[in-house]
Amino acid sequence: MAKPEYSKDDIRQMAKDENVKFLRLMFTDLFGTIKNVEVPISQLDKLLENKLMFDGSSIDGFVRIEESDMYLYPDLSTWMIFPWSTERGKIARVICEVYTTDGKPFAGDPRNNLIRVLNDMRKAGFTDFNIGPEPEFFLFKMDENGKPTTELNDKGSYFDMAPMDLGENCRREIVLTMEEMGFDVEAAHHEVAPGQHEIDFKYADALTAADNIQTFKLVVKTIARKYGLYATFMPKPLAGINGSGMHLNMSLFHGQGNAFFDKDGGDMQLSEDAYHFLGGLLKHARSFTAICNPIVNSYKRLVPGYEAPVYVAWSGSNRSPLIRVPNSRGLSTRLELRSVDPAANPYLAIAAVLEAGLDGLRNKLAPQEAVDRNIYRMDAEERQENHITNLPDTLHNALKDLAADDVMRGAMGEHLFQSFIEAKNLEYNSYRTQVSQWERDQYLELY
Repeated sequence: MAKPEYSKDDIRQMAKDENVKFLRLMFTDLFGTIKNVEVPISQLDKLLENKLMFDGSSIDGFVRIEESDMYLYPDLSTWMIFPWSTERGKIARVICEVYTTDGKPFAGDPRNNLIRVLNDMRKAGFTDFNIGPEPEFFLFKMDENGKPTTELNDKGSYFDMAPMDLGENCRREIVLTMEEMGFDVEAAHHEVAPGQHEIDFKYADALTAADNIQTFKLVVKTIARKYGLYATFMPKPLAGINGSGMHLNMSLFHGQGNAFFDKDGGDMQLSEDAYHFLGGLLKHARSFTAICNPIVNSYKRLVPGYEAPVYVAWSGSNRSPLIRVPNSRGLSTRLELRSVDPAANPYLAIAAVLEAGLDGLRNKLAPQEAVDRNIYRMDAEERQENHITNLPDTLHNALKDLAADDVMRGAMGEHLFQSFIEAKNLEYNSYRTQVSQWERDQYLELY
């Protein structure tokens, strides 16, 4: 999905030609939640002149009430008219960057933060960081009040077809809608668990990829509701079946092409840059887990037995480690990080993994040896011999690793880092004080 180059006049003309009546101005808060300010088309000129203001004090992780005024600066390349429309006309969206009243990019805007890290990447001599996401989601039935239930819409499994996959029509409409909106959808299929689906769209530069993930979530939830279904990107909505991941395929480019590829780079044809970037990812893996797996529920997915990675290791041939090197070479040479889940704020997650890789490049970090055996079948002693460590097993432990890592602190910037640590510690403490049904079932009569 290449970024179009639209001028202000192009936007005005498209709005007129397509009978656009409302503008949805989208941005993302600290937790990855899509926020939007909807204004009538009469405000278009004000928007195009960067003069549209909103109250930032009501947005998680933004500012205190005494610093509330913020401006929305539109990224014109993200202009998109939604295929669905109202009787009164169409709705167009544009993704915005948040600016302060003195005309500076707001440090608490996750999209601005990714732009900052990408600028650091360019200063280091690289041109692009491409991301190919693989987001998974579940479809649940809704009750008569329109509330989501935990009743799955099918009993299908990996690559099943109708009539087993009752979500097929819904998934097909999601794909068609995405294509209408300019996405290049590469694959769509039922996933391993009942009610679970995956739609893969073509890689894009890091900023566009993060925008695409947010747009994708919006489309999936909107179309699912048309079918009386609720789409959730919660990592582990049900016990006993696989959770939902969002693998990130990543590749770094410079003026000569893919910086990860070297046809003379041994059996794997990986460049020194690829190994150093990989070394950085492995070094900071425990630290960026809190960013890439940001909610209490994320850690119910990161357990052995359900295909999600648990151990910090890499391989070119098996799927149990954290990082896999897919077989494609040349321009398609890439690293696949398998721990990320779709609850992650894509702007923060991509900034974190990029900064981890850049740290590996700056310090010429070497990764440990590849592990080409099934790690799940190794005992603790074998894992120790192979220098394999565990990912954090709770949000609490992940936050401790994040707080101790200055590189990851730099990847977020001070404003986002402090807001994130504070908010997530509150979240974990709230969870810690709850008493679950499992505990009552297990202990109430025993003690």
